[in-house]
Amino acid sequence: MYLKNHAEDKGEAVAKYEKIALDIAYSIVNDEWKTGEMVKGRSTLSGKYSVSPETIRRSLALLEELQVVNVIERKGVLIKSKEAANTFIKEHKSKDRILSLREEIIKLMEQKKAIEDSVMERMDSVIEQAMLLRNIGIIYPLELKIPEKSHLIGKTIGEVRFWNHTGATIIGINRSGHLYLSPGPKMVFYPNDIILYVGNESDISERVSKYVNRN
Repeated sequence: MYLKNHAEDKGEAVAKYEKIALDIAYSIVNDEWKTGEMVKGRSTLSGKYSVSPETIRRSLALLEELQVVNVIERKGVLIKSKEAANTFIKEHKSKDRILSLREEIIKLMEQKKAIEDSVMERMDSVIEQAMLLRNIGIIYPLELKIPEKSHLIGKTIGEVRFWNHTGATIIGINRSGHLYLSPGPKMVFYPNDIILYVGNESDISERVSKYVNRN
């Protein structure tokens, strides 16, 4: 029966009397009830759908308004138009589609808000972390590319005693787009390596540049 399946799909989005009216329309379109046939009264229909006579009255009033049936007092319900029943079904499907789209939009908006909230949480974490680093005295790293004729080429960090000569600490090396963080003393310098370093001296960048660019 259409009513049962449709009710499971749409829950309480559609009023019960409208679901029953829709089920009756499907019965007409599927030729279970033919045009010109007289269907038994409201009490019989209320028993069939396990609802009150008032609910059936509202269902039939809706169908009568749409020219699907004609309610004749003390006689029953006259099936009036299969075409009108089919039109009612099509219009209801269109209404269902609009409601479904509305529900989808609401869900997307909720997801969008959840994403925005998550982004803001992460942004707050970044700001908090940045403030923490600032408070404990961490200095943003400086960068310098190693020229091809530098005396560092082919030597390891440990061999050149980088900190002893410059006062700077190497915290990373960018090699052809790949970043090596906290390189060990055995890492060899290559041409065009980009050194990331930190230091407390005011002239640290000048000292590092002179040392690295030495032939």
